[in-house]
Amino acid sequence: MIATVIIAAVVGVWSFAFPQSFYDHFPSVLGEWISQDGPYNEHLVRDHGAMYLALGAASVAGFFWREQAVYRVLGIAWTVFGVLHFSYHVTHLGHMSASDATSQVIVLIVAVVLGVGLFIPPRARRSKTGG
Repeated sequence: MIATVIIAAVVGVWSFAFPQSFYDHFPSVLGEWISQDGPYNEHLVRDHGAMYLALGAASVAGFFWREQAVYRVLGIAWTVFGVLHFSYHVTHLGHMSASDATSQVIVLIVAVVLGVGLFIPPRARRSKTGG
């Protein structure tokens, strides 16, 4: 869950607060993926950031309401978003270099795995007294 909060904070703040920079440079160290996929649209980029911030806020709430039902709802939200996000990008790789396309697919798979991971109940701790 910590990873989802970090991802949501970085992507959400960057996209919402600095939409032109996000469009021009995301994800920075791995390439510049967004600007390769069509013209800049500030409204769309800011909405993207707002959605990430909303998912991040929900993930932060999971730290306070530590219940399996909350984790399942977070898992649903992150997984649905992740699968749909992956589905779009994996069918729109033709304009990218092989290294950019490969990096993007890996990052998107990791995002789906993080969402699915929220569904998995924590393992019960064994008592040190042998019981």
